Parts: sequence; C-alpha cells; structure tokens
Amino acid sequence: MNKAKKETSQSFMNNVTVILISQIIVKIFGAVYKAVITNIDGFGNEGLGLYNVGFQIYTLLLAISSVGIPNAISKMTSERIALGDYKGAHKIFKTAMLLFSVIGLAATLILFFGADFFATVVIKYERSQAVMRALAPSLFFVCVSSVIRGYFTGMKNMKATSNSQIIEQIIKCTLTIVFVYMSIALQNALPITAAWANFATSMATVLSFLYLIYFYYRRKSGIQENIDNSTGETLSVSKRRLMIGILMISVPISLGSIITAVNRVIDTATISRGIEAAFATLIPAHGDTAAIVNPTATQLMLEIERLSGLLSKSDILYNMPLAVNFAFATVLVPSVAGALAIKDYKEAASKINYSLLVSILIILPCSIGFITLAKPIYKIIYFATPDGYDLLQLVSVSLIFAALAQTMTGSLQGLGKVYVPAISLLFGCVAKVILNVILIRIPSVNIYGAAISSIACQFISCAICFIVLVRSCKLNMAPMKYVIKPLIAGVVMGAAAVGVYKLIILVLHEGFTSNLIATLIAIAVAAVVYFFMVFVMKILSAEEVKQLPAGNKIYKGLVKIRIYPAE
Repeated sequence: MNKAKKETSQSFMNNVTVILISQIIVKIFGAVYKAVITNIDGFGNEGLGLYNVGFQIYTLLLAISSVGIPNAISKMTSERIALGDYKGAHKIFKTAMLLFSVIGLAATLILFFGADFFATVVIKYERSQAVMRALAPSLFFVCVSSVIRGYFTGMKNMKATSNSQIIEQIIKCTLTIVFVYMSIALQNALPITAAWANFATSMATVLSFLYLIYFYYRRKSGIQENIDNSTGETLSVSKRRLMIGILMISVPISLGSIITAVNRVIDTATISRGIEAAFATLIPAHGDTAAIVNPTATQLMLEIERLSGLLSKSDILYNMPLAVNFAFATVLVPSVAGALAIKDYKEAASKINYSLLVSILIILPCSIGFITLAKPIYKIIYFATPDGYDLLQLVSVSLIFAALAQTMTGSLQGLGKVYVPAISLLFGCVAKVILNVILIRIPSVNIYGAAISSIACQFISCAICFIVLVRSCKLNMAPMKYVIKPLIAGVVMGAAAVGVYKLIILVLHEGFTSNLIATLIAIAVAAVVYFFMVFVMKILSAEEVKQLPAGNKIYKGLVKIRIYPAE
C-alpha cells in the first residue's frame, strides 16, 4: 500500500473511530436512562410503551424533515472540497440552513397542533397527545443541527457530529430521569409523566444546537481562509436552484428513513389493532394478575401499552450495535463520493469492501451474544420488569441483515444510487406490514409477530441492496472470509459465553449479584474468545488489521505471539 493510500485509509478509519466512540457513548447513556425509568415504580412497561408511542409520529416527521440532511450535505460538500471549491461548499451550507430552518419550523407546528389527530385517528393511542407536543420543539432544532453536522462531516471533521450527539445524550439522560422522578413524586398521571420524559429530548436538542453554533464560530476564521484560497471552479447556481438541488439529493436519501418511520407508525397502528383483535375476549394472565375475560377498552389499552413496552425494551438493546455500525454508514457517504469525484474507483471499492467485512465482524457477535445471554442481561438492566427477553432473542436474528443493509446504504448513497436503499426498504416494510396483520392477531403469537416480521423486513432490504451493490461496484467478498469463518468464530464465542455463565451460576447460585458477576465474566470471556478466533483464522489480512483503530499496535502484538508473520 503506497503512502497516500495508507494515509487515506488511516484517515477513513480515524473518522470511523470518532463516530463509533460517540455512538457507543450515546447508546450507553440511552440504554441507561431508559432502563432507569423503566425500573421506576409507577412507570414500568406501560410508561415505556407510552413514552415510545409518541416517538413514532415524531420519528416520521423527523425523517421527512431532517434525516437525509447530514448525508446529503456531507455528500455535496465533500464533492466540492475534492474539487478545491471551498466557497461552493460554504454556499451549500448557508443555503441548506435557510431551507431546513423553514422545513423544521413547519414540522414542529404540524406535530404540536396535529397531536390530537395523530393520537386518536392514526395510531389509536388516545393518551399520547401530550407526549407528541412535548417532542414538537426538537424537530426544528434537529433540522438546523443536522445541516451543521453534515457540513463538517463533508469536510472530514467528525467532531461536530460526535461531540454534539454526546452532549445531547448526556443532557437527555440526566433530564429524563430527573423529570420522571419529579413527575411521579407530584403524582402526575402516567401520560403526563411520559410527556415530561420526552420534553427532556426537546431541551437536550436545544442545548446541542447551541454547542454546534459555538463549534462553527470557533472555526469560522479557518473556514473563511479556505474559502479565500479556493482553487476549484466556484459553484455558480442561484440560491433557488441550489435549494432544489439539495432537496433532490436529501429527499431520496431521506426516503429510506421516511419509509422506516412510516413502517413504525403502521407497526404501532397494527400492533394496537392486532392486540385488540387477539385479546378481544380474553387477556391472558401475566405476573400475579388473573386472566381478564371480556376486557373493557381501557383494559385492552393498558395491555397494548404493556406489550408495546416489552417490544420497546428489546428495541433499546437491538439498536445499540446498529449505532456502532452506523459509523461506517456515516463516513462512507462523503468518502466514497469524494473518491468518485476524482474518479478513484479502486479506492471507493476498497472502502466499501473493508466496511462490509468489519460490519460483519462487529454485528455477528452482538447478535449471537443477545441470543445466548438475553435472559441474564434483562435481569440486570430491567431487574424490576425482566419479562420479554425472548423478544430480544427473536429480533437479534435480524441484526446482521440490518447492519449490512445500513453499511450498504452508505455505500450506495456515496455511489449515487440514492433511491435503492429506500426501494429495498419499501419492499421489506410491505412484507412486515402483511406479516404484522396476519401474525399479531393470533392470540398465541401476538406481539411476537412484530419481531418475526422484522426479520423478514431486514432480510429483504439487505438482499436487494446487496444485489444492486454487486452490480454497481467491484466487490471482493469471498464466502470463506466474509461468511464461514466469522460464523465459526461467532458460534465458538456463543458456546463459550453460555458455558462460562452456567458454570458460574452453578457455583454461586441464583441471585442478582451472582447473575451480574456471571454475565459480565461470560461477556468478557466471549469477547476474548471471539477476537482470538478472528485473528487465529486470519479473517483480516495484515493490511486490514493495520487499518483498525490502534491497528499498528495490534499487528505488532499479533506478530509477537506469532499469529501473523513479521514483514
């Protein structure tokens, strides 16, 4: 690998590492506050279900108004910068700020004043209006924040995104817990408590936006210097045409997120209607509660909230590995787009191949780990309400497909195939809705139908993205390297995790402390076993190992213990 290529690869992985670390921190704090509020007496599964219900409409409007912004702006910015046109890149930034300020304000007003309609007509959760109104202000601030994040990502500066997301999540974590405790202490109704929990999100987005403004102005002199020294041909289009151009890129990129958000709204609506149909004459017993024959509308609503809460608990853990993998999808868009702008097709293909391999190596052990240790993990995180761990085991099957689709989405967007991820997801979502309608209405399946349909959805989406990517880019994905060896490593890891956990529990006996000790040791042993297997089987070549964070040190260590030969 020549010096220029080596520096490019290291820069790419450094950027991935910045986003990866921030996503790990964000998701850890996210899991912490949701676990805390779920375990608070008076909130529980029902409160979590209500807390998340309002998020579905919010997520839809967020997807429509802002989700495609960072990738669109980063793609357009990186293309101009690759050509030496810093002035044009800044023009894109200023135009996008104006455009999405208007869009964000419109989204905020729609959610705030349309909350009653969304709650009573669309999703049939008549206690979710306050939750939506509490979330409404954040739509505007997320929109304008996304423009700033996308601009700096396009300049290969990931700190704007990583720092602001960490700040936002720490504030959200703290305020959510404080607000829920205060609301319960004041003996507010559960919908009001859930609304206060979501209002913490709005406050956190405001403070995150203020940080981004500070971040931008700290670097304004350097940005101006780059603009003054631009060497490329300046972007010469009117503000109106540029707005249309931004939308032409951001809308297709947003389509996948919009379809996902629409799917979640439909998911919520089909769950509420499906559970109602499944349990119209009998709500099965759970906990210490006897079965309820011919339940009232209120009793059915409470059961819907409880089951939705169970699904939400699995979603919290399910999304953590995807957030880690998100780093590759984020960094791939500007990296691939920048390489293509200067017609470096080999470099673009190399980044895609490597990202897909690392995605597999990251997500596979997470999926197997959740399947094998779901029950003890739930006993630690949701110690007050540990039920529903089998939902996590089910949805974890789809993790590998979701992660690969995520990475391929970044690759396809960078290649200019912006509609493909959305179309693939649309087919997956159609299958999910059909399966939801069929399965959730079956009393013996109920909420598990949503988990089963998620597997089908992610598999279909992943398959379509893969087919198009193979036809669009020169991929080098040998089955032994990308599938068979990682599976062997994952299975050995899973067996080690189960064996160690059961052995420790056998010695220490059941209990919260013994479960915590056994789970942590099992996870640590599983991680060591997995990485040992990955390196012993040489799934990563010497050059690929060096591209990892601290890769040179890892490689030297592997040479010392004679797993890799010295160069």
